[in-house]
This record gives sequence, C-alpha cells and structure tokens, in this order.
Amino acid sequence: MTVLTDQYTAERAAIDAGLRAAASRLPAPAARIAAYHFGWTDEAGNPVEANSGKALRPLLTLLAAKTVSGQWHTAVPAAVAVEMVHNFSLIHDDIIDRDGLRRHRPTAWKVFGVNDAILVGDALHALAFEVIAEAGGDRARAGAGLLAQTVRALIEGQLADTRFEGREHVDLAECVAMSEAKTASLMGCATALGALFGGGTPEQVEALRDFGSRLGLAFQHVDDLLGIWGDPAVTGKAVYSDLRNRKKSLPVTAALGSGHADAPELAALYRAAAPLDEDGLRRAAELVESCGGRIASQRAAESLTAAAADGLADRRLHGGAVEELTSLAASTVGRVW
Repeated sequence: MTVLTDQYTAERAAIDAGLRAAASRLPAPAARIAAYHFGWTDEAGNPVEANSGKALRPLLTLLAAKTVSGQWHTAVPAAVAVEMVHNFSLIHDDIIDRDGLRRHRPTAWKVFGVNDAILVGDALHALAFEVIAEAGGDRARAGAGLLAQTVRALIEGQLADTRFEGREHVDLAECVAMSEAKTASLMGCATALGALFGGGTPEQVEALRDFGSRLGLAFQHVDDLLGIWGDPAVTGKAVYSDLRNRKKSLPVTAALGSGHADAPELAALYRAAAPLDEDGLRRAAELVESCGGRIASQRAAESLTAAAADGLADRRLHGGAVEELTSLAASTVGRVW
C-alpha cells in the first residue's frame, strides 16, 4: 500500500476481500496465476505480502458512492469489478509491451507464459461482469452496460496505442484521444459506477463520470512522465521504459510536435532501427524535456485535476466525501513532481 491510500484501511480490506472471493472461483491453475499477479502469493503459490498496487480505481468507486449517499459499502461489488477489469488490462498490456516487471516483480507472462497469462486476463474480465450481475436489480443492469462500453473503449485505446508505435507522426490530439479511451474511460467508469451503486441521480452519476474521466487523463499524463523519468524503485519498471519501447506517449508527442529546434533530433532517435542504448535513452529524455514535453504534461495534469474538482460543485453531494475524493485525486496526480 502507498502513502496515497494508507488512510483507507477499511475500504482497502473490503476491496481485497472481494477480489480474493472472486478469484477463488477460478480453476486452480488460473487462480494461482491471478494470486501471483495480485501480489498475494509467490511463483510457487506460497502466501506473501507483495505490492498489490494502489487500488486507486476501486477506491475512487467507493469514494464516489460516499459523495452521493454518505457511505460506501453498497458500491463494493462495483469497486471489485472495476479492479478486475483494470487488472485484466494490465496483464494483457504487459504481454503487448513485452514488459518484464510490474510492481517490482516479474510479470505474469514472464513467470507462467504468454498463453496462460492471456487466459487469466480473460478470466478476470469475465469475473468482473459476474460480480456486477450478482448485485442484482436495475443498478446491476446499468452497471454492466457501462462496464461493457468501457471495455470497448479500453480496447480501442490499446489498438491505437500499438498502432502509434509503427507510425512516424502522431498528432497530439490523436494521442489525447487514445489516452481518453485507454485510461480515462475506466476512471470515469469507476466514479460513475460508485455514484450509481450509491443511489445517485442521473445528473450526479454523469458529474462523477466526468470527474473520473478528467482525472484519468491527468493520471495518464503523470503515468507517461513516470514512464520516462520515474524512479524504478517507485514505479516497479525499468528507467526510460516508454522511450525504450518508442512509445508515442503524451509528453513525447507534445515534444515531437513542438516545432522546437531539438525536435528533429528526437524524431531521428525514434526512427532509428537499432534499439536505443543507455546514452540514446538518456539523450531522448533530455530532448523531450528541452522540447517542452515534460512541462506540457505537468501543466495539463494540473489543469485537468482542477477542472475535475470544479465540476463537482453544486451537485448536492456530501461535502466531506467530495473533499476526500478530490484530495485523493490531487495526491495521485501530484506524485511525480
């Protein structure tokens, strides 16, 4: 658990219990891989206390429910479903990006193989809808529909992301649209589901969805910054990870399209056929910064977070819970500077 979420002990415990209960329904081989991925066990299936991630999205779900009803317990199934979808996407993303580390440990596909990891990701996807369906009633039907729309958006965003790697030029607007689909959509879904399961009005559900979507795009700006300058001890990934994979991330795309005198050199490094060595990676990071990509993403993240908070004004929400929600958002987005 990180500093961002240490205060939410009861919420984290409820999310963890729901995830474990759902994962226990899987066939034994799949349950073992899922338990490893979630940080509950080692490769051999022995219990450990590894990093299970921030659980940011399910926490947002619970806090969103609290803003409309004053309590979060009714939204636990929605929170579990959101985290299941998030982790299904992580397992698949690691395979697509050939990432060998997540949360300071070898990724599931590196330990158990690509085929088994793909199937476990699929299983977590299915479990998410099973958990939502068991909540019953109109909210379950509406929630399942929202979750299905979100998964389609996630896939659309991932397809765009992978195609960008093979293109020499990507517009910043295209990159933003990809990030809105791949990252912001699930954050928006998380907060909308929280409002829905908390009994919110349609207007409140939409306002919370907009909050989550804006926060999600801010989060992607920060995540892209960490993908270049993040400390591996914090991120659990190799330094310059996104540059190594020639990702057209938000700061890189902003830098390439900046018109700065250094932009052609950055473009040449990204076009190079050979893998970038450590000097090349370091130089690419310097060029992204000199071309303004780093500061552009920082400012965008700050602006989006402020706009997200402003959008919750005058929505007849519980003030204390709104403060919790916006404080968690600000702490998450501010973690890179």
